[in-house]
Amino acid sequence: QVQLVESGGGLVQAGGSLRLSCAASGRTFTNTAMGWFRQAPGKAREFVAAISGSGASILYADSVKGRFTISRDNAKNMVYLQMNRLKPEDTAVYYCNRVRNSNYHEPIDYWGQGTQVTVSS
Repeated sequence: QVQLVESGGGLVQAGGSLRLSCAASGRTFTNTAMGWFRQAPGKAREFVAAISGSGASILYADSVKGRFTISRDNAKNMVYLQMNRLKPEDTAVYYCNRVRNSNYHEPIDYWGQGTQVTVSS
């Protein structure tokens, strides 16, 4: 089991930027793909982005492609989500999780507390 702690959320105006961070524990971090998910009020949790263990393979949801950038620092066991040109529809609680190497949309671990992102219009 890996412990995940998200941070970096906040309130921002539409068009602004935020950088989310995810701190992960565990010695298997380097070999594991990591993903970001989000859940808006009244909606199901949805996939946002994922990155392979080496960082060579990246996948984005169509809704964030071109605006969000996922990255990782294996030396620090950290995953990041740089969010630019934010829109009100990006408002949600954002979570990170390990994901299956064979299916980036499939989370592995229990969810952390997430970090709230609110985009005002």
